[in-house]
Amino acid sequence: MKRIPLGNTGMHISPLVFGTLPLGPLQAGLSPEEGGRLIRHALELGVNLLDTAELYETYPHIRAALDGYAGEVYLASKTHAADAALARDHVERALRELGRERLDIVHLHGARLADPFAERAEVLEELLKMKGEGKIAHVGLSAHYISAVRKAAEHPEIEVVHPLINQTGMGILDGTAAEMAEAIAACSRSGKGIYAMKALAGGNLIAEARQSLRYVLGIAGVDGVAVGMLSIGEIEANLALFAGAEPDEAVWETLEKRRRRLRIMDRFCKGCGFCVTACTNDALAIVDGKAQVDEAACILCGYCAAACPEFMIRVV
Repeated sequence: MKRIPLGNTGMHISPLVFGTLPLGPLQAGLSPEEGGRLIRHALELGVNLLDTAELYETYPHIRAALDGYAGEVYLASKTHAADAALARDHVERALRELGRERLDIVHLHGARLADPFAERAEVLEELLKMKGEGKIAHVGLSAHYISAVRKAAEHPEIEVVHPLINQTGMGILDGTAAEMAEAIAACSRSGKGIYAMKALAGGNLIAEARQSLRYVLGIAGVDGVAVGMLSIGEIEANLALFAGAEPDEAVWETLEKRRRRLRIMDRFCKGCGFCVTACTNDALAIVDGKAQVDEAACILCGYCAAACPEFMIRVV
């Protein structure tokens, strides 16, 4: 697969980035062995950037995939910590569980932060300190806010930006897809590497997956797109699409018929509201003492599942 420069980082990445969120307990709940086999298949076909996070619990899947693998691979993780000490814990746990001495990218995970540089200044300072210690190669920012992406263009310490963008603008918290695309282009002009997330709006745009992926790939400044993949068929179809090959209509028709949803086992829900607070898109509410989802607003990120103390929520 071709390689694209990731901004000024010196890294050259495959435009298809493996998003590992769906493999873990927040979504499909694959075992590390099952998930590792899928990741390894993608690596052997040319994917070389894996995207994960402290929240995803997919470090074991990645480690299984990398066992005995001698090819080039970059690892990107994220910390949602609100303070320096927890951010350091997150990075050091990632290093231990992945068996690495350095992470290629660590994002300040600012999904719901309009100004992460003010609201998480302490965390950014700690990530930069760990970069100086050799534990992080490049510091990045992941964001659902256009304002945060715009601010990233002005901060030289941020080398990679991981923005939410799709053709409907679903999940963007303060504007439109066109406005986010403008912010992405500004970041790219300032030398940031850009790999996008939620091109399929967490599965809501699966019925028009090819069109949706091509839209994001065509945005000025986008170097790659992170896509969650749960089968060999998905991996191979996406690789062909990203390479510009003629699509296999039968395969894509099957893939585009899938529909995912958020499942809340309301029979056991205690109405604590932790999921509501964790939701990045205001898609959850407590109604009559139970959590309920607004499916039109849900981007199927699974963060609510991570927040549920009773483990009663999953993307299925």
